[in-house]
Amino acid sequence: MTKVLVLYYSSYGHIEAMAAAVAAGAREAGAEVAVKQVPELVPGAVAEKAGYKLIQPAPVATVDELPDYDAIIIGTPTRFGNMAAQMKNFLDQAGGLWFHDRMVGKVGGVFTSNGSQHGGHESTILSTHIVFMHLGMVVAGLPYTFKGQLRMDEITGGSPYGASTLATDHNGDDRQPSANELAGARFQGRHIAGIAMAMVRGRQPAQISA
Repeated sequence: MTKVLVLYYSSYGHIEAMAAAVAAGAREAGAEVAVKQVPELVPGAVAEKAGYKLIQPAPVATVDELPDYDAIIIGTPTRFGNMAAQMKNFLDQAGGLWFHDRMVGKVGGVFTSNGSQHGGHESTILSTHIVFMHLGMVVAGLPYTFKGQLRMDEITGGSPYGASTLATDHNGDDRQPSANELAGARFQGRHIAGIAMAMVRGRQPAQISA
């Protein structure tokens, strides 16, 4: 069975909620799905004072297990238009996988969150795509067949690069992912899992050993 890893970092729970939707979509496509988080770097006392959601049920992933999956869908909040330091630190440890071509031909996708409508959703996703490309992975986004990203009747995240959510409302208060944003995340999960499943079915023994 095709195996998909939804790998995320979430300070306040927004990306965690999106990760659950992505995983649900991948399961709907028929994939075996694992949801895991990357290690926290912020000291416990500091994270607690900042209101981080420190208890999340997802187990912590290791870099060595990444080759076990046919697709990896990364979820990270935006930090100044780029991925969070926790995710960057985790991916920076994949040098050995890169050197030995362990990730070549696997499928990758990204989803994100941000505190404002124009706060770096797209740049965060696109800059994370660069890591996938260096690892030799195939990049997939959120195609316009998900019509929710064309909506004009409400503020919503989502772009052809990947699903996203807005973490605060116009008053600066906490905002959880909307139904449309979660639908986009589920769609992206189904889409990427479907691509990975097709690629796994199409592989020949000679290609695997090459």
